[in-house]
Amino acid sequence: MQNEIHQQFLTGERALFSSEDLTIYDTIFDDGESPLKESSNISLYDCMFRWKYPLWYCNHIHAERTTWFEMARAGVWYTDDISVEDCVIEAPKNFRRCKGLTLDRVSFANAAETLWSCTDVSLRHVYAKGDYFAMNSSNMEIEDFTLVGNYSFDGVKNAEIRNAKMLSKDAFWNSENITVRDSFITGEYLGWNAKNLTLINCTIESLQGMCYIDNLVMRNCKLINTTLAFEYSTVDAEITNKIDSVINPSSGTITAESIGELIIEKDKVDPEKTRILCRC
Repeated sequence: MQNEIHQQFLTGERALFSSEDLTIYDTIFDDGESPLKESSNISLYDCMFRWKYPLWYCNHIHAERTTWFEMARAGVWYTDDISVEDCVIEAPKNFRRCKGLTLDRVSFANAAETLWSCTDVSLRHVYAKGDYFAMNSSNMEIEDFTLVGNYSFDGVKNAEIRNAKMLSKDAFWNSENITVRDSFITGEYLGWNAKNLTLINCTIESLQGMCYIDNLVMRNCKLINTTLAFEYSTVDAEITNKIDSVINPSSGTITAESIGELIIEKDKVDPEKTRILCRC
C-alpha cells in the first residue's frame, strides 16, 4: 500500500532516506543533500528539488510535473527504472549510470554533462541546452528532440534518433551503431571516429563533417555549406544536392547532384576504391 505525503517543506540531509512505497504531492525538498537516497517505489507529483543529489541509488521512480532547480545538481545517479514526465530540470549533471530511463516532455535549461553512461533510454519531446550531452550511453530511442550544445553523444552505442534538431559541434564522436532519421544537424566535425553511422532524410551543415568513419551510410540527405567531407571514411552516400567539397574518402560510393571541389591525394588514399557519381 502506498503511503502519501502532501504539501511538505522538507530540509536537512537525507530527509526521506530509504523510503519505500511512497507517493509525494506538492512538496519542496530544500536545503539538505540526498533527501531520497536509496529509496524505491516512489512517485512524485508537482514537487520541487532545491538541493543536491535528490535521487541516488534508487529504484522504480516516477516524477511528474516536478522541478529540479539549479542547486539540485547531480540529481539522479545510479538509479534504475525511472520515468520523468512534464518536468523542468535547471540543474546540470543529471542522470548518470541509470538503467531503464524514460524522459517525456522534459526541458533541460542546463544539460551540461547530463545523461552519462545510461542504458535503455527513451527520450520523447525533450529540449536540452548544454555541452557533453549523453556521453557513453547505450540502447537509446529518441524522438522529437532539440539540442543546443557541443560534443554530444560521444561514445554512444546503439541509438535511433528521429525528428531531431541539433546545433552541436563534434556530435557522435566515437559512437557506434547510430541511425538518425528526418533530422537537422549543424556543427563542425560531425561523426569523427564513428562506426556504423546511418543518416536518412537529414539536412546537414558541417565543416569537415563525416570524417574518419567506418561504414557511413547516407540516404536522401542534403548537405548545406558542408566542406572537406568524408576524409578517410568508408562511405555509401546518396546526396540530393551539391556537395561543396570532398576530400580523400577511403572507399565506397558518393552520389550527388555535383561536387564543387573534389580533392583526392593519391599518396594518402587509393582513388580506385571510391566511385564518384554526379547527376550533372
